[in-house]
Amino acid sequence: MPIIVMVIAFAIMLLLTTPVAFAIGVAATVGLVIADAAPLLVVPQRIFAGADSFVLLAIPLFILAGALMETGGISARLVELARVLIGHVRGGLGMAVVIAEAFFSGISGSTVADVSAIGSLMVPSLIRMGFKPDRAVAIVSASSAMGILIPPCLVMVIIAQIAGISVGALFLAGFVPAAVLAAALMLLIYFQARREGIGGDERATWAERGRAFVRALVPLMMPLIVFGAILSGIADPTEAAVLAVAYAFIIGVFVYKEIRWDQLPKIFIDSAVTSGIVIFMVGAASSFSWILAFEQVPAQLASLMLGLSSSPMMFFILSITIFTLLTAVLEGLPAIIICLPIFLPIATKFHIDPLHYSIVVVAATGLGLFLPPIGIGLYIASSFANLNADQTFRAMIPYTIVLALGIVILMMFPWFTLVIPHLVFG
Repeated sequence: MPIIVMVIAFAIMLLLTTPVAFAIGVAATVGLVIADAAPLLVVPQRIFAGADSFVLLAIPLFILAGALMETGGISARLVELARVLIGHVRGGLGMAVVIAEAFFSGISGSTVADVSAIGSLMVPSLIRMGFKPDRAVAIVSASSAMGILIPPCLVMVIIAQIAGISVGALFLAGFVPAAVLAAALMLLIYFQARREGIGGDERATWAERGRAFVRALVPLMMPLIVFGAILSGIADPTEAAVLAVAYAFIIGVFVYKEIRWDQLPKIFIDSAVTSGIVIFMVGAASSFSWILAFEQVPAQLASLMLGLSSSPMMFFILSITIFTLLTAVLEGLPAIIICLPIFLPIATKFHIDPLHYSIVVVAATGLGLFLPPIGIGLYIASSFANLNADQTFRAMIPYTIVLALGIVILMMFPWFTLVIPHLVFG
């Protein structure tokens, strides 16, 4: 009964357009009152305990670093590098979006920042090159959905906190899966461009490629600094995030000089607001998860799923489907914070590697954020083509299918996820 009441209360709060973090907190409070299992003081205690983590300090720092890099003219330089590298191939400008997204994802750490920065630059260019507006939106959306696998990734930081997995291992595990999905998207773009007679841009000279690389070299150094600091043991992920902020600040203010001093207060305030929303959501979901654990929901679900099927792949497919659909409705973090503590122990019972499972969850989160017709990322990308999200539904379907098939491949072959972490950590 307490769980049913919690779910109903949560659904009602969402229908009333209550912010997700508050909806989770209210639902947890109502559930605790019905269960009468502990004093209400448990709710604020769990909220504080859920947010009181040194690892989570990396979240506001990566958010601030991404905001500084986005304002500092970084995205335009990365897009230009991607264009001169592959823009001459048939459909090359669409493929350049995928590559540019890979570059920028490793810097911004935020999927919303990715789609905003790349979409504003590339959607008009794609349309001028001959891509239909809805196709341009689909390409940017699918590329951003793939980009969530490329660290630094805020979702990975949250998962590391919940699952007790090394942030560095999660970061490393995302590269090969991202390459698999990126290759699949680029093949789809190529065949669609070939079928529709869309050509490529003029082939860039080696001199133009060299100039573009030099212009993009400074921003591309930031992921190397972050990973170098983590893997060498010089800094943990939170300290590496501090280095990222310092590097982004120096580049934007003193090197490129595209961030004015009067812009800094707004950048800091916006980053603080975003960070506050994320951290409060983590804390509220911690109280929600505590009640689920107290009511033994994970154990009951594990027994149910083990009774339905003894196949690890069936559990994998079912749980990832749930993650994808909930992410489309709730956005990424709430779905992960609520569901991962439930499903991860079940995955362990099925002898699924927690690192492998977590990375596939991240990929499913990326797909859910852009899942037509309700994914929030699809609405953001559509706005750059002056379209409604429902107008991009048909164009997005092939990309959704390709991403879903890519996730299935990642589920079936753990090697893609585990190869780099095993090489680095043994």
